[in-house]
Amino acid sequence: MLRLVICIILIITYQQFVYSDETEKYLNCSWANSSTPCIKIEKRLTNSSNLNERFVNKYIITKEKINEIGAVDVVDILKTVPGINLTQSGPSGQQTSVFLRGTDSNHTLVMINGIPINDQSTTQGLHDFGVEFIQTIEQIEVYPGSSGTHFGTNAIGGAINIILTGDYVNKFNISGDKDKNYSLLSNNTFFNDDSTYNFKLGVVKKENISARQGTEEDKDKVQNYSANINHEKFISTGTKFFNTIYLRQTLADYDGSSTNQTGYKSDNRMMTLQSGLNNFKLNSNADIVLYYTKYDREYDEKGTLDNYYSNVVGSKYNHSFKLNQKFSYGLGADYKYEWGKFDNRGSYQASTKGNVDNFAVFGNFGFEFFRNTFLSFFVRNDDHKQSGNNSSYKLSLNKEFEKFTIGLARMTGLRNPSLYELYGTDNFGFSGNKDLEPEKSLTNEFSLTFQPNNNFKLLTNLFRSNINNNIEYVSGKYINDTDDIDLNQSGVENIIEYKTLNTRYSFFSTFLSSKKENGSDQLRRPEKSYGFNFNRTFFKNDANEFNLNLNYKHYGKHFDTHSSNFSTIEMDSTDIVNLKFTKKYNNIFGHIKIENLFNETYQRPHGYNQEKRYFTIGFNYKY
Repeated sequence: MLRLVICIILIITYQQFVYSDETEKYLNCSWANSSTPCIKIEKRLTNSSNLNERFVNKYIITKEKINEIGAVDVVDILKTVPGINLTQSGPSGQQTSVFLRGTDSNHTLVMINGIPINDQSTTQGLHDFGVEFIQTIEQIEVYPGSSGTHFGTNAIGGAINIILTGDYVNKFNISGDKDKNYSLLSNNTFFNDDSTYNFKLGVVKKENISARQGTEEDKDKVQNYSANINHEKFISTGTKFFNTIYLRQTLADYDGSSTNQTGYKSDNRMMTLQSGLNNFKLNSNADIVLYYTKYDREYDEKGTLDNYYSNVVGSKYNHSFKLNQKFSYGLGADYKYEWGKFDNRGSYQASTKGNVDNFAVFGNFGFEFFRNTFLSFFVRNDDHKQSGNNSSYKLSLNKEFEKFTIGLARMTGLRNPSLYELYGTDNFGFSGNKDLEPEKSLTNEFSLTFQPNNNFKLLTNLFRSNINNNIEYVSGKYINDTDDIDLNQSGVENIIEYKTLNTRYSFFSTFLSSKKENGSDQLRRPEKSYGFNFNRTFFKNDANEFNLNLNYKHYGKHFDTHSSNFSTIEMDSTDIVNLKFTKKYNNIFGHIKIENLFNETYQRPHGYNQEKRYFTIGFNYKY
């Protein structure tokens, strides 16, 4: 509690500096007569100062790209990002795991507006991307590679940040198909003298093929409801007060682990509240955020009712300073308290609960020690209730030339055990292990960016990582496995982007080796995956526009576990093509989308069917 009080005191002692011309630009506009908002959208996503952040590797998926490919859920978007492989236990709405740079799914930190939201009631504190639909989301940012010094623990493989800032265009979206599946979004914005309010409501209903192999007559169903409220207000010169409320509920009818287990139901509810202050100045920027996140998951397996819930309350403060064009530094602290309960009503009825807290301090500096040559150093220390004190760091060196930039980085990462690993229970008599130690990683990285002009960009990242002290489930218990179980990942990621006046091309590829210390391959990690996205605009003028978008993804061969006999098998490669046509007429945008154009039959993971070819039609009306 003392640590939480310390973080709250930071609000009271929040310093006010001389505001910049940029601040004045947004304060002195006419709200009453303006069709665009005066408030500048701040992403609030890193702990680093401006000079240091410019060399953090990241992939940004804007709202424009989300609309181009016609994404329904976050899974659709992540499929287009190099270094990411996904497994989904059936079609949209089913359990989905993300493997970033070959690391385990629990090595990816997920955030909303820069605040961690990993569900601590799940087995390994991971995030289920299958329940995260795109309707109320504005932008997604992917940070590949160990990012713990930037965002906190659990980012050994990287981090994914979901942006929920307001979309200042009033609009209504609806799409559907012949099977009466539909997706809709209502977006409304209101302004007054110094504030903006944005309200979004999204609804998705889908009835899909059966997820489990052998149960094709039983269709899986999902209903998703999401609401997002954003409020921003200037309360004084250069200081902005912001609030975000995000609510989500996903109801699903799914299949069990056996081919005859159908008609199972789940109710997944999530809520996050964020409130804080942002102070942006000429040579400094400070943020303080208070937040609360709650998960409540209920599973009805034909008479067996299981319930898991977790809560997180915390605060975060960071302040960055740019002293001059050569030197900058930043510092901050965060505190979070987590608690949860796990109720199982199976053969081994059990109910357990537990709590942990974590207090962290972090800092960084950036220095241009030679012309266009930059040195950055990040350091973070975490004091965890169960894991104790642990530190992580990142050291990077970057050189800018006229048309390209090269970078070298060495970084460590940390994943503390989840609430479930420490205190959880299941239907088979498992109970948590409070003696677990954190997983740790070491990563080396080389990056090259080549951009001769505004129309062409090439990005290449080479990396090698080692993860030790891996937490494994062995004989009904989670343990730190130290016997030849170190995980090693190495590979290269590539992105090529090219655009003309009316055409955009994007090519991406990943070549990956992900093995255990004993030389065996990790499951569900293809050695190669690649694809491209093509977008062409025809007949563009003020009133009319026609767009064609073609998206292709190749998943290479990989190993998986057989769903029946649990042996290791090799899975064939898969090629998926999606096609979308969009027609604009004044303020109305109509679209037709064809997914899995060539009707590919495949399973990812083994035993779980994926959607065959299907069509959707819809429109977007701006008012």
